[in-house]
Amino acid sequence: MMFPDEDSDLKRYYSIGEVAEIFGVSRSVIRHWEAEFDNIRPPKNNRGERRYTKSTIAQIRVVYQLVKERGFTIPGARQEIKERREIQRGREEVVARLKEIRSFLVDMKG
Repeated sequence: MMFPDEDSDLKRYYSIGEVAEIFGVSRSVIRHWEAEFDNIRPPKNNRGERRYTKSTIAQIRVVYQLVKERGFTIPGARQEIKERREIQRGREEVVARLKEIRSFLVDMKG
């Protein structure tokens, strides 16, 4: 499976056919995942055609890995993504708090 590379691929948008080909699934599977997962919302052009960005493809990759490679059900994959988001949010809060503490300590020292 060839995923678009952030650095070497200059293409900005991908069609649903190109995305389906990247993952080796049908277009209807991609459309189904869009309906099932809130984080997959590709913008559409003025003709109503989906325009997938590298960011959207990365979100589809997560769903693909959970559903196709790890065998999650759609509800199970949805729950896993939600839990991952909560963990990431918690990490970001810890980092922000540590930065505040560091700043406070640097001010005390100086």
